[in-house]
Amino acid sequence: MKKFLFQSIIGILFGAFIAVLITNIIYFKGSDLLDGQLFLKNSLACLFCGWFFSVTPLLFEIKTLKLPQQTGLHFVSVAILYFILSFSIGWIPFTLKSVLLFAGLFLLIYTGIWIGFYLYFRNEAKKLNDDLLKI
Repeated sequence: MKKFLFQSIIGILFGAFIAVLITNIIYFKGSDLLDGQLFLKNSLACLFCGWFFSVTPLLFEIKTLKLPQQTGLHFVSVAILYFILSFSIGWIPFTLKSVLLFAGLFLLIYTGIWIGFYLYFRNEAKKLNDDLLKI
């Protein structure tokens, strides 16, 4: 529970950082006024997005599940939450072309990040095992 709360706070803070960053990019792009209601809606969505992207990796710490099960559960939960949020907020237009495009991009980015983490942790385990053999 302690780790869940810590991950939640980190995710919400990261979501707030992204919201401020996006707002500043829009503001410095030349927009004189910000729509308060739109800003609040997008900021809350960024907070929620940061929260669930930081909390769902805790699924990988469930030792009773195998890696493919953990990955599948994580992928499905993140994809469902992200696409429901994106369609309801208006980040992704609800057309067949945009749904397929963003689903493909999501899958590509997810796969790239997953492979990166897998290779990193495999390399760390190899280093630890090599150090244990030297003892």
